[in-house]
Amino acid sequence: MNKRIAITGVGMVTALGFGAEANWAALVAGRSGIRRITRFDTTGMRASIAGCVDLPEDQPGLPLSVSARAQRLGEAAISEALAQAGHAAPFDGPLCIGMPPVEIEWPQRARFGGTTYPDQIAAAANQTELYEEFLFGGAATRIAERFGTRGVPQVVTTACASGASAIQLALEAIRRGETKMAIAAGSEASLQPETLIRFGLLQALSTRNDDPAGASRPFTLSRDGFVMADGAGALILEDEDHARARGATILGYVLGAGEAADTFHRTRSAPDGSAIIRCMQRALDDAGLTPAEIGYVNAHGTSTPENDKMEAMAVRALFGEAPPPMGSTKSMIGHTLSAAGAIEAAICLLALRHQVLPPTINQSDVDPDLGVDTIPVARPHAFRAALSNSFGFGGQNVAVVIGAA
Repeated sequence: MNKRIAITGVGMVTALGFGAEANWAALVAGRSGIRRITRFDTTGMRASIAGCVDLPEDQPGLPLSVSARAQRLGEAAISEALAQAGHAAPFDGPLCIGMPPVEIEWPQRARFGGTTYPDQIAAAANQTELYEEFLFGGAATRIAERFGTRGVPQVVTTACASGASAIQLALEAIRRGETKMAIAAGSEASLQPETLIRFGLLQALSTRNDDPAGASRPFTLSRDGFVMADGAGALILEDEDHARARGATILGYVLGAGEAADTFHRTRSAPDGSAIIRCMQRALDDAGLTPAEIGYVNAHGTSTPENDKMEAMAVRALFGEAPPPMGSTKSMIGHTLSAAGAIEAAICLLALRHQVLPPTINQSDVDPDLGVDTIPVARPHAFRAALSNSFGFGGQNVAVVIGAA
């Protein structure tokens, strides 16, 4: 059986605020961080609400770019996690981070004139500063430079599974003996006009614009799409012996991770949930646990009709007709896309430490056909292991098992 990998630090930023414990208090209270978007004009857009994390650097009409905002949020979460773990820069381990794909956005393109996209790209080609800002992996490189991490940063984009993929990369690097410790993180800031329009055209977003707090409603009959959100999460992972030798407080463990590809459709899961089931089973096998030893599932739970149905069916197939409580904290913070896997693994860790299950809010019309306990209100719960699910567009599925200290 694989040696357990200790978690010694945790950091989090969501629409509910900065800081892991501040977020935990808001989550347990059932607060929603979803509100109307004021960062840019949403006139004519299908969705005008999101889990926004606005920053002091934002200027009227010219908010920070996706790359710059993702960098700021990632730095905030990692700083918190490192401080709790008792580490200072330079950090003697790699940075593994999930981040969104980036491209030059409308405000920047407008500076160069031109009426066509190729013209604008050509005009931007010689702008070194702009190129570096929007280069994929550039934000991760700047984060790595700030914290003095070792080696080239391992930046991954596996859609909504990116944060969980980063945890898996860090876990495997420590197990292979390549490093004694690693930063595993995810940061997301894709909330900008083009992305909002594209997801709207896919009819993936909730259009409950008149009720922001009630818009994200996983597992309900009235669920109508996900709510985009900014955010970041970070975990400091260490070889258990290394953590104990330096006297670190062990908060919990990453016990295992599993992945499985689903090539059924570029956005939809296979109707039989087969890849999702394989993904969860591989995570349990990697952790050396049986389904009966999982006491809580932090669901991918996006609030889209098909995703919630497929995930509930897959969980019942793996765990039986009486699965463990299965909640979606996206009901409060929205869908943080590339950061979701890291944020939700951190939430599982906090749930284990407090022995409390955070709620899935907006459960006034639970879909009875799903057959799962959706945790409509926070409640005490004795358990030793949790499963965090992250299922991305393109069939990029990752599940992570978090264990109690």
